[in-house]
Amino acid sequence: MTAETIEEQIVRILIVEDDKRLARLIERVLREERYTVDIAHDGESGLDLLLQGAYDVAVIDWMLPGRDGPSLCRAARAARLPTALLLLTARGQIEDKVLGFESGADDYLVKPFAFEELLARVRALSRRFNPNLGNDELRHGDIVLDLRSYTARRGERRLDLTPTEWRLLEYLLRNAGQTLTRQQILDYVWSFEHDVQPQMVDVYVSYLRRKLNAPGEADPIVTVRGIGYRLEAERA
Repeated sequence: MTAETIEEQIVRILIVEDDKRLARLIERVLREERYTVDIAHDGESGLDLLLQGAYDVAVIDWMLPGRDGPSLCRAARAARLPTALLLLTARGQIEDKVLGFESGADDYLVKPFAFEELLARVRALSRRFNPNLGNDELRHGDIVLDLRSYTARRGERRLDLTPTEWRLLEYLLRNAGQTLTRQQILDYVWSFEHDVQPQMVDVYVSYLRRKLNAPGEADPIVTVRGIGYRLEAERA
């Protein structure tokens, strides 16, 4: 896998838009910029995806079947998600913008809009809300993922990881100190593939541990019984 491929894994974007044609156009524009994109066409399924906590940015239409955009923003903030929220709407009045921001949105884009402006706002939100995006590596203690050269190491020892093992370690690193459920890990690593069973998470954590831990090295991956896994927080 090349360095270009890993760029697609750095920023994950969720589009929640009931206009399927517009959703496809936004998806195409974002994928051309090497973003990883998922789409929901109604508020309930959008909320289900959003609460997985796997997205850096969510582009959310105001008017949706089921839950509306401000409702999704409020739910995301109540769940303390770090996801940046961009509301799309035909409402351009000041009071509507105030309501959008008060619901938890981080930015607001009025339809119709130029895709160049959408991209600029997504880039700005990505940099603002994910400090790792401005770096060339993810680091936790002596574990390092180099996002440019697509190499991994622990101390001076290089780790020969498969693409799936890489995504697993990447997700653990991005959420160090937080307990991740098996379903959260499954959704991030396997990108919502429907034919992958939760047991695969345990299998790949075992594979990753074998490569990550040399004799005498402490295992940084903590098993949280009945829930999932956590990359141990760094000691002060």
